[in-house]
Amino acid sequence: MPTDLHATSRVRAADELKHVALEQFASAGFAATSLQTIADHAGYSKSSVLYHYASKEALLEAAIEPAVAEFEHVLDDYLAGRGSGRRRLLVDRVVDLLLAHREAVHVFLIQGQSLADLPIIARANAAVRRLARTIGEERESVADQVRFGIALGGAAFLLTAGRSFADADTLPDDEALRDALRSVLADLLAPSRRPAPGSSTTPDHD
Repeated sequence: MPTDLHATSRVRAADELKHVALEQFASAGFAATSLQTIADHAGYSKSSVLYHYASKEALLEAAIEPAVAEFEHVLDDYLAGRGSGRRRLLVDRVVDLLLAHREAVHVFLIQGQSLADLPIIARANAAVRRLARTIGEERESVADQVRFGIALGGAAFLLTAGRSFADADTLPDDEALRDALRSVLADLLAPSRRPAPGSSTTPDHD
């Protein structure tokens, strides 16, 4: 009969494998990462990985599902809310999600199209499209779509792959990143106002 120690050890191993898998999926890409690579980096055998996860796809789903679920929850709360401050709150919560789940968000934002056949990625893509519609509302323009893509894709890149372009001793801490991301994303995710027909007025922002 399994002991509590063995059960705890299995849970720890499963969590370690998810953590290492996310790092590899975000840095090298899902397609280029093998189960053997994950096993080697985590310090386990490939058979141990397969004991916990039936396939690489199952490991991906287990690793990113919490981030996808939180993303969906943030959107549900935003859509159910009212008031002038809800856009600001949405940006704050999206930034917190990006920081807490940076590798997972990188995988489904940056690699989402190439992995669209996987159910968990299809679910994540649907959530991203839902966020795009929510942000753009009825005034979405091509410029708004571009700004949305730059905002989320750029933030996801910055928090993972983009950090490799800076020296380790010059990287900002998470609090500084949070403040900067909230400021920049609030501006980028605010839809531009369309000028009235025949007007030459330059669009401003919410």
